[in-house]
Amino acid sequence: MKRTFHFYMDDSGTRHPDLKDQGRQNQPNWFGLGGVIVDESHEEELKQSILNFKKRWDISTPLHSCNIRQRNGDFSWMKADAGRTQIFLNELTALLVDAPVVGHGCIIDRPSYNRRYKDRYGNDRWSLCHTAFTIAVERAAKYALSKDARLRVFVESSSRPDEQKLKAYYDSLKGSGNPFDPLTSKDYQPLRKDEFSETLFDFKVKQKSSLIMQLADLYLYPICKGGYDQEDKAYKCLRENRKLIDQHLDDQDIPTLGIKYSCFDLASEHLQKYA
Repeated sequence: MKRTFHFYMDDSGTRHPDLKDQGRQNQPNWFGLGGVIVDESHEEELKQSILNFKKRWDISTPLHSCNIRQRNGDFSWMKADAGRTQIFLNELTALLVDAPVVGHGCIIDRPSYNRRYKDRYGNDRWSLCHTAFTIAVERAAKYALSKDARLRVFVESSSRPDEQKLKAYYDSLKGSGNPFDPLTSKDYQPLRKDEFSETLFDFKVKQKSSLIMQLADLYLYPICKGGYDQEDKAYKCLRENRKLIDQHLDDQDIPTLGIKYSCFDLASEHLQKYA
């Protein structure tokens, strides 16, 4: 029987091209979809590791990256106890680094996406989640295919309409293949329709309580930040510990199988604000 990989996908940022993200006024403005890929055979071991960590720290709520970074909600104690906070962060980093996963995803710089496509397509532009989901899942499917494995796709629970959109994108890939223009996408070596059909195995929505989905959340934010700053501490830690898919690919395969930073070639003016 073939191996099966599971791609746990969280989202970061606002998926509408024109909608201002009020939380990002003074930092890079992205939309990202991605998280971690794990071999099905390692799932129970990984879940137990996460559960043990949460029990050790008496955490009964999800490990939300945002709450941990901002030290609020159930992690507000981090503001008042610097010593305990550092121990917690060290152990959390060890959990991420020791996990039998690879980080993957597609990150889109929103201002650059608009500059590239707004005049050309106007209101016919795809929602950012359509572009990001299609690219991330195709590349994860390529990775699974290279390992003679199948791929299950799990997305974090959100609104019912957004979940239905992602399911429709998945069904389209599995049933019809890559939706991009074959002329403009040929350099990315898109999968054939039959390769999608054979590799994509299942799609499910996971609740925020999912232990591995919480890990995906913790991976996705530094992956997003890494597109703007490769010296970002969390991103650098993942990269140096070979926890990103790019470190498991030959150099020539990274442009077609690795983490995709979309429209970042147009982002130099936008990025100067955050240098």
